[in-house]
Amino acid sequence: MSTITGNEKVTKVVSRPIGKTAAYWTVTIILAFSITLSGIGQLMRYGGNVDLVTAIGFPLYITNILGTWKLLGVLAILIPGVPRLKEWAYSGIFFLMTGAALSHVFAHDYGDGGFHVILPLFYAALGIASWALRPQSRRL
Repeated sequence: MSTITGNEKVTKVVSRPIGKTAAYWTVTIILAFSITLSGIGQLMRYGGNVDLVTAIGFPLYITNILGTWKLLGVLAILIPGVPRLKEWAYSGIFFLMTGAALSHVFAHDYGDGGFHVILPLFYAALGIASWALRPQSRRL
């Protein structure tokens, strides 16, 4: 028989469905991988990153800024703890990706089949999904 004396707290362990955990990590890994590759490509000015940025009227040095922030955002999302920093990283990725899509729209640079608009919006949607599926330990 168990007797509680004093002011002990009893904590309830809440289990999380395995499907939701798997969905979170799948979406988050795809997001992190994609944003990391994009950030490295911008820092190295690899592939079409130079043309992509200059075609919409941005100076070339913006690739250094965007690439650095992307890599730092991915680190913030993946490391354990620091839930407030994660919130900022998720919002930063959302604003970065929606800003990229709108920049291409305003510059009339849609790419083949709207690729320059659709891809950033897809990454923004991945960021929203990762944020919404995150476990309690990664929330404020």
